[in-house]
Amino acid sequence: MKRLSLAVVAAAMTCLVVPGNAQAADGIAGVDVSNWTGDIDWAKVTGGGGAFAFVQATEGIDYRNPRFEAQYGGAAAAGLIRGAYHFAQPHESDGAAQADFLVDNGGEWKSDGWTLPGVLDVEDNPYKDKNGKNSCYGLDQKDMVTWIKDFTAKYRQRTGRHAIIYTTTSWWRSCTGDSAAFKRNPLWLARWGADPGELPKSWTKHTFWQSADKGPLVGGQDSFNGSKEELEEMANPPAEVTISGRVKGTTLYSVTVENTGAREVKDINLQGRTFGGMKVVKASSGCSFSGTAVRCKISALNPGSKATFSFATKVAKKASQVGMRFQVGTVDLTIKPQ
Repeated sequence: MKRLSLAVVAAAMTCLVVPGNAQAADGIAGVDVSNWTGDIDWAKVTGGGGAFAFVQATEGIDYRNPRFEAQYGGAAAAGLIRGAYHFAQPHESDGAAQADFLVDNGGEWKSDGWTLPGVLDVEDNPYKDKNGKNSCYGLDQKDMVTWIKDFTAKYRQRTGRHAIIYTTTSWWRSCTGDSAAFKRNPLWLARWGADPGELPKSWTKHTFWQSADKGPLVGGQDSFNGSKEELEEMANPPAEVTISGRVKGTTLYSVTVENTGAREVKDINLQGRTFGGMKVVKASSGCSFSGTAVRCKISALNPGSKATFSFATKVAKKASQVGMRFQVGTVDLTIKPQ
């Protein structure tokens, strides 16, 4: 499977990614707020150097922040990049149900250039006296990893984005066994102090860091571990297309082009050519062919959608090796019979 991200090629994966910028040594300042924060003077946040905000949207399966619309909309009106977060209650329902609850109540991702992926806030149980559960909400490590996988998979399915995970290193080690299964989810590390300290096993770097619950800016004090351009890229990611192929026998080939990103992709051109003396004798609708070459065009693919094209070929009698090569942008895919 080959992935196209409409930018620079990373050789090991033949995957196109946007080139990174140098990380700012002190990060980009931001805040996190909830209903408890109350009314917010967002102009003061931007005037104090804040560039982003996380706003609590939901908790468990039945709590909605009554100030969410005012806080979330106010952050956007002030020119802040913003995202919504969900405070997990793993003992109340499965992870997929809580991801749906977040998306349905303000945590959806929008391709507007201002919206960060949603956040799964999973940390020490603060309601031990009320719910009678331990710090891990009564789940063992295996079940907690499954719960988080269910949440992040459902959020990815609903939005096309990988949810950010907010947690502490100590909780992650205790309650997931220091799981390394979430490398694709950006880490928002909570550690109050002068430095982030050790990271959970899934990550080699933090993306966001909450360094204090109070500070010069309103709410929790956070920083983004990178440049302003990289922060903007999180809200406005590049398009992403994956191509994969199959062969039946030696003459029947198929290629699937899938939008695996979070944005619509338009005007996709698939080009292919046979080798080994083969000729194309038939192609799917939407494709043209002549001799050894094929060309297919996709006008648009929405996130999560795909298009599959099939090709029939005729093999030359003296061919020692047969197959087809395809190209989308700068990504190449070669398909050969086994």
